[in-house]
Amino acid sequence: MTSCIFCRIIEGKAPAKFIHDDDEMVAIHDAHPQAPIHILVIPKKHVPTIEDASPELLGRLLALGAEIARQTGISKKGYRTVINCREYAGQSVDHLHVHVMGGRWFSWPPG
Repeated sequence: MTSCIFCRIIEGKAPAKFIHDDDEMVAIHDAHPQAPIHILVIPKKHVPTIEDASPELLGRLLALGAEIARQTGISKKGYRTVINCREYAGQSVDHLHVHVMGGRWFSWPPG
């Protein structure tokens, strides 16, 4: 998927600040953070939406998100995980990813 920015980042063809990289997924700092800590957890395999993912992959993405929250220190006060699905929900990159955000107060509903 050469037009996918996340695929290009994973291939090393686009810049990003990595905080995790293994055989299956990466975690990078969001280029346009919405919180003091805003990390994206991304599977290396191109999966367009949450609806295209296996339960096992979703579990591993969320588990890594929780681990990153602990590592960055946001788990103590609380953090938000978000998966947007398609354009009406705000999915701007058609490659599944989990937002892990913290370091500030969040309200509900988000807006």
